[in-house]
Amino acid sequence: MGGRWIQEWDPEDETFWKEKGERVANRNLLFSVISEHIGFSIWTLWSVMVLFMGPEYGIDPAGKFFLIAVATLVGAIIRVPYTFAVARFGGRNWTVFSALMLLLPTGAAFAVMEPGTSYTTFVLVAALTGVGGGNFASSMTNINAFFPLHRKGWALGLNAGGGNIGVPVVQLVGLAVIGTAGAAHPRIVLGVYIPLIVVAAVCSALFMDNLAPVKNDTGAVKEAVRDTHTWIMAFLYIGTFGSFIGYSFAFGLVLQTQFGRTPLQAASLTFLGPLLGSLIRPVGGSLADRYGGARITLGAFAAMAVATGVVIYAALVESLAVFLVGFTALFVLSGLGNGSTFKMIPAIFKAKAYASGLGGEEADAYGRRLSGAAMGLIGAVGAVGGLGINLAFRQSFQTAGSGTSAFVAFLVFYAACITVTWAVYLRKSAATTAEAPAQRQLSYSEV
Repeated sequence: MGGRWIQEWDPEDETFWKEKGERVANRNLLFSVISEHIGFSIWTLWSVMVLFMGPEYGIDPAGKFFLIAVATLVGAIIRVPYTFAVARFGGRNWTVFSALMLLLPTGAAFAVMEPGTSYTTFVLVAALTGVGGGNFASSMTNINAFFPLHRKGWALGLNAGGGNIGVPVVQLVGLAVIGTAGAAHPRIVLGVYIPLIVVAAVCSALFMDNLAPVKNDTGAVKEAVRDTHTWIMAFLYIGTFGSFIGYSFAFGLVLQTQFGRTPLQAASLTFLGPLLGSLIRPVGGSLADRYGGARITLGAFAAMAVATGVVIYAALVESLAVFLVGFTALFVLSGLGNGSTFKMIPAIFKAKAYASGLGGEEADAYGRRLSGAAMGLIGAVGAVGGLGINLAFRQSFQTAGSGTSAFVAFLVFYAACITVTWAVYLRKSAATTAEAPAQRQLSYSEV
């Protein structure tokens, strides 16, 4: 519980925000991004390691898909305790600890990454990388507390987008190693990240702060669990973030298995989609700030359905060029939706506050309280979508020899997401909350 603590924090106070709050919040955001960036790289490490695993490793495509699915699952589950760790130990303190925890899966992979290692050992080591997935939940919960509502879309989008870029960066590092040293030297990738993890932990210790007013609220957690909107948003986040992380893990392996690409050819293509999806996430948050998260989210899902149709067509006609266009579009659109869905969460709970008759600071406090409790749950459930994608690919390749049937299932799911988004947050009869007397009305159509 030691370290740098800020005792008073009120970002909704414009004077406080301009004089002190904005500078402190932006500094914490910067170093949060750095730590989360490394966390995402380690979480998706096995999307790169499987490209190094040639025939001498004795693992078939289904076995490789299971390795990356295990990493996805552990990363999803661990997000729940990581969410509550911020209030228990402090955002700065937990960021330092969680960064240092990344040394465990990286060091373990360095020790075992060679032919002859048992498959069980690879599964256990891949599971350890899930701690990198947990970093996202604690980081988002921490940064959510630093910023006022009108800046949350931008701040959360930038924080998450900067972290998401860790996915294409580790893939670029893998590409550089395969292109220079060859596919027989995966330990070089791991050697690059070990010192970076230490740097991220040291920077967090030196430049980040803990917020004393941020407390774990058991009542808020119970209320968030009981609230239907928590689970609706978790469902939608499966469609956005689940797609992004699932495709990020699987893209290179799909190219190798379905289109016969070599490790170097696959690595040279896999980074582009995650990179664009990461870069556009803050744009999704900013557009949601301006036009409403539900509108941007609906548009993203509709476009993802179209892009999935393009991918299915490309798979049927065996066109790698068209497949790459459609798959890259899926990354971009899922990144856009990532930013808009996370913006919706605090806005939804603030809308509920106005609907119940609260206003002003009371409504702001209610929105912060409930959204902070809900974010960890939503992030965890959303990440499970990545597990679903990898298991769907595994089953599809195991039974049909291609990923086409998996993409058909994804198309059906995106159609369901479109329906839910429209019915709950944009349909006129559902979008308007009861107006509180003498207070500004906030409707779900503004979410």
